[in-house]
Amino acid sequence: MESYRKKESNITNGSVLRAILYFSIPYLFSYFLQTLYGMADLFIIGQFNGVESTTAVSIGSQVMHMLTVIITGLAMGSTVTIGRAAGAGEQSCANKAVGNTAALFIFLSIICTIILSATVKPIVHIMSTPAEAAEGTVIYLQICFAGIPFITAYNIISSVFRGMGDSKSPVYFVAVACVFNIVLDFIFIGVLKLGTAGAALGTTLSQAVSVVVSFIFIIRHKLIPGISKKDFRLDKMVLGGILKIGLPVAAQDGFIQIAFIVITVFANRRGLNDAAAVGIVEKIIGIIFLVPSSMLSTVSALSAHNIGARKHDRAKQTLKYASVIAISFGIAITIFMQFAAESATGLFSGDSEVIRLGGQYMRSYVWDCIFAGIHFCFSGYFCAYGMSMVSFIHNFASIVFARIPVAYISSKYYLNSLFPMGIAAPAGSLLSVLICVAAFIWMQRNPGKVERV
Repeated sequence: MESYRKKESNITNGSVLRAILYFSIPYLFSYFLQTLYGMADLFIIGQFNGVESTTAVSIGSQVMHMLTVIITGLAMGSTVTIGRAAGAGEQSCANKAVGNTAALFIFLSIICTIILSATVKPIVHIMSTPAEAAEGTVIYLQICFAGIPFITAYNIISSVFRGMGDSKSPVYFVAVACVFNIVLDFIFIGVLKLGTAGAALGTTLSQAVSVVVSFIFIIRHKLIPGISKKDFRLDKMVLGGILKIGLPVAAQDGFIQIAFIVITVFANRRGLNDAAAVGIVEKIIGIIFLVPSSMLSTVSALSAHNIGARKHDRAKQTLKYASVIAISFGIAITIFMQFAAESATGLFSGDSEVIRLGGQYMRSYVWDCIFAGIHFCFSGYFCAYGMSMVSFIHNFASIVFARIPVAYISSKYYLNSLFPMGIAAPAGSLLSVLICVAAFIWMQRNPGKVERV
């Protein structure tokens, strides 16, 4: 309990920049490890199997990434709710939020597992998966869908700890998954020659091990002080608060992933090489976006604590410093990728045409890191104030008016290059930035209304 108070003091007092770094670096490392064990499937399958297997894993993992992102978005409601209660010093309210989060997500994981397992083939068809990769994609998803309860459990645990100001503990849990996944991938894919089934088995089993280890760690170290069985009884007010914030975030993240999937469908219809190139670049972008994503989560968690402690200026400073970090990183990585696009793509494929197309797609797509870094930080800030609907609106607008239209036009009229299609993402994020700035200005002009949210 004393260590928790120390964390809380670091968040709501002292240097804001130090608090951001203290919280975001473990978060960033956690995201990196989570992405690494996801990329391990793609990298290792590419070393032992052909383009059709690489495409199957890239498409299947994109579907799983969409599901994970939606779960994480919904869990944001828990992080903010717990963070506000912790910032206000109301440990009993925080524990009730923890219990209700667990009860809610257990139910959702069961429903998702049943529905998705029964609709694997239609999902693969909707993705316009190339015929050569269809069977492998079905196998990959069938196994991964069986592991949904473990994905959900990990995200519950992570959201709870981050809401309490602890971004370090989840690093240990995901590190276990990462190590096991890499080892199991080499065994299942390289030694046993199980192909896409081996990739899926490695991912699913490693997540299961991680969850078991995390539960043992929590119980032995009593990391959630004072929680009891009564906290797991569903409470309408607590659930309402969690869902009010989490549902719009989950919806916005879901729409973003749908937009990515639509773009993937456009690429899949162009052929196997285009599909593989887009899938590989999406994986690389997943790594690049670790910094903007960590800033979003950092801003939401730290701002929630400061709002709970009635320190609204610190919440605003958190947004400011996080935005500077995200923009600086975005500019640096965008410049770097103009020179290293083919080299990055070549890490995952030895096919010269896939590398060429991937380089084109990367050079335009990577600009999204700058604009997305800005609106990610704003989204975290809005969520902390219970205004997650703003994030939903700007993301929905960017998808409908920029991402999908630009991608469609590019795929139809620029058949020999993926560069124009890559412009769709930064175009959408630029629109999001404009909407976020307008919403922020409104907040500053109406502080009384905002603080009562």
